[in-house]
Amino acid sequence: MPLLSRKGILAIAAVIDVALNSESRPVSAKALASRQGLPPRHLEPVLQALVHDGILRGVRGPHGGYALGRDKADITANEILRAAGTVEDASDNPLPGSFLVAGVVLPALEQAEQAFASALGTIHLHELVKRAQTAAAP
Repeated sequence: MPLLSRKGILAIAAVIDVALNSESRPVSAKALASRQGLPPRHLEPVLQALVHDGILRGVRGPHGGYALGRDKADITANEILRAAGTVEDASDNPLPGSFLVAGVVLPALEQAEQAFASALGTIHLHELVKRAQTAAAP
C-alpha cells in the first residue's frame, strides 16, 4: 500500500526536475510535463500550488516557466507534499463517527502521520538532486 499519492510523487519529481534543469533558465511546464510523461494541464495545478507556497517561482514571458523559489537545502519532501495538498493533518478533515473512530483510530493514525511527516522533513531537495545526478551518470 503506497503511503504517498500519485500527485504527491509527481510533485516531488517536478521539483527535482526544476532543480536539475533550471540553472540557465526557467523550465517550461510543457518541457517538465513531457519529461514526466504527462499532459501539461495535469501538472499545472500542482506547479501553481508549489509557487503559492514559495517552493517554486513562476517566471512570466516567452522564455518563462518555473525555477526554484528557495535554496535546495531549504526545501524538504514534506513541504513539497503539503504544498501539493497531498498530506493532510487529521485536524483538517475530522471524521464524524463512533468512539472507536474519534477516540482510538484517529489518535493512533495522527501519531503515525506525525512520524511520517517528521521523516519526510529530513529528506531535503539537495539530497534528491544528488541522487538524480548520480543515477543519470554513466
